[in-house]
Amino acid sequence: MLAGKRATRVGDQILKEIADLLIRKIKDPRIKGVTLTGIDLSDDLRHAKVYYSLMGDKTGMERIQAGLDSAKGFIKREIGLRLHLRYIPEILFRYDSTLEMGDQMEKLFQKIKRDAVDEEP
Repeated sequence: MLAGKRATRVGDQILKEIADLLIRKIKDPRIKGVTLTGIDLSDDLRHAKVYYSLMGDKTGMERIQAGLDSAKGFIKREIGLRLHLRYIPEILFRYDSTLEMGDQMEKLFQKIKRDAVDEEP
């Protein structure tokens, strides 16, 4: 169980560092508007899935993914310098659709509520 706690702590720190890098150091216009939503770091700290979301226009997701993928080497180098880990995890960026799904559900609930009010006698 301790390995999981360490993975959680290290994962949180890695996520903070990546967010800082995206804001301050990486100037790739393809990743403008990207928000990091979470990280899933393996217990052995060798594999990290970093989840991101995008507010607004969802067109060009391939372009955004390509921008994040092209920054991976730089991100790994910087994490190594900043966190002094024995192993720098292999990073995979994955689109997180939960915010989008939550927004769709909220709209559906609002529609159901409006329809219920309209049907009252």
